[in-house]
Amino acid sequence: MYTYNGGQTPRARAESIAVKIAAAADDIDAERELPAALADEMKALGLFRLLVPRSVGGEEMDWLEYLDAVRTIAYADASAGWCFNQGSVFATTCCRAPEALAEEVWSDPRTVVANGPPQGSVQATPTAGGYLLSGQWMFSSGCRHANWMAALVAGHGQPPRLHLLPREDVELVDVWHVKGLRGTGSFSFRTRDRFVPEARTMRLDVPPREPGPIYVIPQGLLFACGFGCVALGNARAGLDATIELCSDKRPRFGSRPLCEEPVIQQQIGRAEALWQAAKALLFEAAGEVWRSVQEKGRISMGERIQLRMAGTHAIRQSADVVDLAYNLSGSTAIFADRAIQRRFQDAHVITQQVQGRESHYETAGQYFLGLTPRGVI
Repeated sequence: MYTYNGGQTPRARAESIAVKIAAAADDIDAERELPAALADEMKALGLFRLLVPRSVGGEEMDWLEYLDAVRTIAYADASAGWCFNQGSVFATTCCRAPEALAEEVWSDPRTVVANGPPQGSVQATPTAGGYLLSGQWMFSSGCRHANWMAALVAGHGQPPRLHLLPREDVELVDVWHVKGLRGTGSFSFRTRDRFVPEARTMRLDVPPREPGPIYVIPQGLLFACGFGCVALGNARAGLDATIELCSDKRPRFGSRPLCEEPVIQQQIGRAEALWQAAKALLFEAAGEVWRSVQEKGRISMGERIQLRMAGTHAIRQSADVVDLAYNLSGSTAIFADRAIQRRFQDAHVITQQVQGRESHYETAGQYFLGLTPRGVI
């Protein structure tokens, strides 16, 4: 059984790899993937196994420390932070997998499972010993450094079931022609009548086999808070870049550096307040829920709402912070080689993902008004 034994804490490992991620940021963006050597080092450091159950060699670590690690990596590069959170949180699927499947897939120290929602009609036709799988799935972040793919089939009166396939058993479809989060390489993938053994499938509508408190929190909310931390790390980097710029840059026809202009000072103060408040809300909500699920072994509706609201708010407010930083940077911000340009593009792709939808505020509002929440919680 593999367990990381390098001696470093997850935060220390994140900080050490973040230096290399920042140095590779241009390549990550240009090639639309994590460089193989970088992805391999992240695997070797056990970073994709932080939330994997100890029963298969994972670390099953403290959730708040994990969220700090996500923010650290996203500060270096948002696409790397996104891939890190996507791979790590999806690995909690292991807690519902049959023991043999969990062992086959997640005991491998190099395992990263990529996934994505169905695109159009998908089919899993029962056959002797398994299923014939056909269809296409989209938004498969990190698929090129993954070694397994998870294809969801749901509906038609059947319970939701994941089909796990080695990556070489699917065809990757390059649809990821975007301006932000390019480095996530969120391709689609497809199969046609690909046989998947029954033993490599699992139902999702079953309680977790694993007793750890991290598995009490719905996976969707783990994603929400993790991607909230990606947004916070991205915004912090964008704001820091602008603060550095304002310390040196002088406006055209002006004699003083931007940092001495009252309007710049006001907007930087506003941006700091927005960022610090969003971070505080997320970590306060996550901290209270984490303590509660450790003690009680369950999560209440009110706690779910707090996580949903805090994750969404971190994403939306982080985009506002980046917008302020972008506007303060003037014409400097428009060039592709400037850090704030990439941070701006990344921030506005994060807001478009399901976890950043403004409709989540409506769900929270329904709860606080004493109504039955109707949104995704």
